[in-house]
Amino acid sequence: MSVKDMLLALCVVVAWGVNFVVIKLGLQGMPPFLLAGLRFTLVFFPAVLVVKRPPMPLRWLIIYGMTISFGQFALLFLAIKLGMPAGLASLVLQAQAFFTILLGALLLAEKLRWNHIAGVLIAAIGMFLLATAGMAGQTTAGITLTTMMLTLAAALSWGLGNISNKVIMRNRSVPVMSLVVWSAMVPVFPFFLCSWWFEGGQTIIDSLTHISLQTVLALIYLAFIATIIGYAIWGNLLSRYETWRVAPLSLLVPVVGILSAAVFLGERLSAQQVAGAAVVILGLLVNVFGGLLGQRLRVRLQH
Repeated sequence: MSVKDMLLALCVVVAWGVNFVVIKLGLQGMPPFLLAGLRFTLVFFPAVLVVKRPPMPLRWLIIYGMTISFGQFALLFLAIKLGMPAGLASLVLQAQAFFTILLGALLLAEKLRWNHIAGVLIAAIGMFLLATAGMAGQTTAGITLTTMMLTLAAALSWGLGNISNKVIMRNRSVPVMSLVVWSAMVPVFPFFLCSWWFEGGQTIIDSLTHISLQTVLALIYLAFIATIIGYAIWGNLLSRYETWRVAPLSLLVPVVGILSAAVFLGERLSAQQVAGAAVVILGLLVNVFGGLLGQRLRVRLQH
């Protein structure tokens, strides 16, 4: 990978890590379902005017949009609104990697390897440490069993979206930006419906008529920088380089998320939460690199 492309990849990682801080700031002036609905409205329009519809069945576009967009962000925004620390949310959401592997084995008959199972078990220990630290009151942040489960459910929805993406790409070539832009249309109505039903018409009116500059900037960041620009660069890199060169860089997203939350939001982790975060990251590393290390070890033993 060239230096230029490496820097572009790192810029995306930083944008996605800071994304969680921006969500937290955006939710200070707007309820979660309304914020998410406006975000995906901006992703869809006006980009839809210049981006062609992806060559795929409508049902899969709906499934993809309802899982990776609506399900994931409805649950994530709600968890953060209820107090889930932005930094830890960026880490716990990476459980999507494990859910994707398990769902792939269950729904697509994909083979599980030892490093996948070991990674899941290690990360589960880390998640337990994070959850019990919150319940034991060892943190000043708002992690509770409810916010933890909501964030894990968001990760599960992301995993389901990844599985639908695999099915979509199995027998056809779909441009990344085409899929991102057109699938953003799918969750807009459900988000606004949920906002009207759960947050109330008056809250919607008040939020829109008294919208702050901070909320506007958060929406611009979430829609254009984190989504459109981020996915455009990432998709371009994946199209030009092997997956193993690009994908592991996403492991830096929770690191950026935790550090940026500490800097901009003053979030602090207890000793048990630091330990839990480290164990989760270890599980992710085993999941991604365990198979490669195992192959190299077998080659050395054979020689």
